[in-house]
Amino acid sequence: MEQQLQGLKAEALEKIAAAANVKQLNEVRVAYLGKKGPITDLLKGMGKLPAEERPKMGALVNVVREEVTTELESRMAILEEQATREKLQKETIDITLPGRPVNVGNAHPLTRVVEEIEDLFLSMGYEIAEGPEVEKDYYNFEALNLPKGHPARDMQDSFYITDDVLLRTHTSPVQARTMIEKKGQPFKIICPGKVYRRDSDDATHSHQFTQIEGLVVGEDIRMSDLKGTLSLFAKKMFGDDREIRLRPSFFPFTEPSVEMDISCFKCGGEGCNVCKKTGWIEILGAGMVHPNVLEMAGYDSKRLTGFAFGMGPERIAMLKYGVEDIRHFYTNDTRFLQQFLRTEL
Repeated sequence: MEQQLQGLKAEALEKIAAAANVKQLNEVRVAYLGKKGPITDLLKGMGKLPAEERPKMGALVNVVREEVTTELESRMAILEEQATREKLQKETIDITLPGRPVNVGNAHPLTRVVEEIEDLFLSMGYEIAEGPEVEKDYYNFEALNLPKGHPARDMQDSFYITDDVLLRTHTSPVQARTMIEKKGQPFKIICPGKVYRRDSDDATHSHQFTQIEGLVVGEDIRMSDLKGTLSLFAKKMFGDDREIRLRPSFFPFTEPSVEMDISCFKCGGEGCNVCKKTGWIEILGAGMVHPNVLEMAGYDSKRLTGFAFGMGPERIAMLKYGVEDIRHFYTNDTRFLQQFLRTEL
């Protein structure tokens, strides 16, 4: 029986060493250590041996069983590691191949211009003020010295929701609301936002557009302060060699009122298609705040004065980047928008 046991051990170890994969190794384990295997049969036959031989043979069977089990486990670890390596080799990704490009989003050119203007005025101590786009008639017109019957209140020019509510036609209502909130205190604000007017869309007009207005109220505010502010704005937006000129104009909420032109950045004032041969380009409207506007907001117009200005970011962007049609800003054509990568601005 001892010789038979040693023979089974040698045979089992030989087949374990020859197993090429986990499946074959499991077949060897079942064949020799399973319930119907020869080593298990020897254990079952221990009862037929003489009593004095049973302890010795029992110990020998257990030793052989442990040796075969140990060898099985050792070989199993080797085969599993080998199988894992082979699987990893089959599933390896070649990271040296070129990856698929990911399209990165980009800020809209109008957003860029608005942010550039905001940064400039924030650096000058201004605050950014916002207000509702659906506005009351009082703030949109009356509080700005636009009484009922004024041409700017014509129903053909504005989107009215009710007789007293409309889509704001400018961001000036934010200025009126701010003056009321400040309760007679000095301040400096700019008011960026969308505005709406009943206009036919063409290359230079849109029923919806953006506007940035500014308002400064305080003691001893003069026209020279307004001119200095607008001159700095023109140089920052269009170049240090830009000059400005102020022409008399009329706005109901400012007195005196002016239109501001900048020297043409394309021809340097000699005359070209951009400036229509005049050497100057109209940019924005401005003026000293009308005393009536100050008084309606609760300010003492004899003690405090102010100036206001309003500009269209679309026009500034069109001039700055040579855009010929305002509708390009709103048609979501990626071919147009991709021209304005941040590195190019």
